[in-house]
Amino acid sequence: MEWVIQNVSDVTNMINYNLLMNCPVFKGLDEKTVDKILKAIHYQIKHYHKNDIIALAGEQVQNLYIILSGTVKGEMIDYSGKVVKIEDIEAPRPLASAFLFGSENQFPVTVTARDKVTMLLVPVSEFLKLLQNNEQVLVNYLNSISSRSQFLSRKLQFLSYSTIKAKMAHFLLQQSKPEHDQVQLKHTQQQLAELFGVTRPSIARVLGEMQHDKIIKIEKKIIRFTDKNRLAMLIQNG
Repeated sequence: MEWVIQNVSDVTNMINYNLLMNCPVFKGLDEKTVDKILKAIHYQIKHYHKNDIIALAGEQVQNLYIILSGTVKGEMIDYSGKVVKIEDIEAPRPLASAFLFGSENQFPVTVTARDKVTMLLVPVSEFLKLLQNNEQVLVNYLNSISSRSQFLSRKLQFLSYSTIKAKMAHFLLQQSKPEHDQVQLKHTQQQLAELFGVTRPSIARVLGEMQHDKIIKIEKKIIRFTDKNRLAMLIQNG
């Protein structure tokens, strides 16, 4: 169950400006400027408990959402009916910023709180005023939505692979730098399972098979590419 704070003084006291200045929308602005911007527009602060649904896929995007604390996850249903986690989003990133405008300005995924979450909500009409009045915010916003579009394009490509091995190979190569032959995993097998839309034992089995075939070598959180060409071929065959 969400709860809302609308009193201006209470809201101002709750905002961590140092954190908000790291949000892509406010990048490059100092605390004084961010404070001035917020005082010139109407907005709300909302709080959510763990597992609260923040937005449903298909729901109209009426506000710019910025996470002030906590983490949310975005999930969608793929063509086979499986629930696939698209990503985890942490403070101070915005949600669905690329879907604020346009004829189909709807949430592409269902957004759920992974823990206690505090959110800043700016109505689209107020955010439009902000874009018109501050060139830096406008440039930041355009860069932000371009980056999100690129991310979603890569995600669609990832979901198009039919085999878990192809998805795993794509994921590992995307996580590594071109000049490196290894990657340090930041995800647990359970998190990878959620990301791939499969079970954890399936992830463990695929990693085991790839290691048995001497395509990779697993050393705790480090995965070394022992045959990078074969790893790339898994994507082509997927």
